[in-house]
Amino acid sequence: MYRPIQIDRENLTIMGVSFPDLATLNNTASAIGSNMYEGFEPSVSHITLIRDYVMNKITFGQFVEVAKNTIYA
Repeated sequence: MYRPIQIDRENLTIMGVSFPDLATLNNTASAIGSNMYEGFEPSVSHITLIRDYVMNKITFGQFVEVAKNTIYA
């Protein structure tokens, strides 16, 4: 079931996770939103992980590894 998430464009946060600029926030919100229609229910740690990937702080391989470790932990 789709549940809206808290996006604060004025303070540049999604579910309390801060973003450096509006473009990064919007790109992350778009990626999360499209997956939510498929049943994805994001947590704060998901938001942080996706933000770090969008900002090139982690590689795609690191993203996948963290996701696998979270799912199969």
